Amino acid sequence: MLNFKLKKVKKIILIASALLVVISLNAQNWETNFDVAKQKASDEGRNIVLVFSGSDWCIPCMKLEKEIWESPEFIKESNNHFVLLRADFPKKKNNRLSKEQQEANEHLAEVYNKQGLFPMVAVLDKNGKVLGTTGYKHVSPNEYIAMLHSFEK
Repeated sequence: MLNFKLKKVKKIILIASALLVVISLNAQNWETNFDVAKQKASDEGRNIVLVFSGSDWCIPCMKLEKEIWESPEFIKESNNHFVLLRADFPKKKNNRLSKEQQEANEHLAEVYNKQGLFPMVAVLDKNGKVLGTTGYKHVSPNEYIAMLHSFEK
C-alpha cells in the first residue's frame, strides 16, 4: 500500500514538473525598467517593443494583450527576437504601481507617448530610437508580428 502511494506521489511530481517546464517555455519576460531593457537589447542584439497600456481600464489594451501578446506565435517570436518593455497605467486602486514605477512610466510617456495614446506600441532600437509605432489592430498574431518587423527595415 505504501509503495503504491509513493508511486502515485512520484507520478504527480513528474507531471507537475513537466507542466512547469511547458509554462516557463511559453512565458514572456516583460521588463518594466527602461535601462534594463536597453542593456538587454544591446547585449542580445535585439530591438525593444515598448507597450503603453492601461491594463485594467483600456479595452483595446486588454484585446491586444489577449489576442497578440498572449498568443503562442508572439510568445515564440518575442522570446527569439524582441526585448519587451511595458509601461502600464492602471487606474484601479488594487492595481496601483509603486510610486517609483509610476514615475518611470510617466517619464517614458513624456518621451515616447506625448499624445497619451492607449494602447501605443513603439519598436525601438537598442539605443531607444523609435523605429515605428502602432496600436491595437484587429489582425492575426502573425500579421501583427510582420508589422512590428516592418519597422525594423
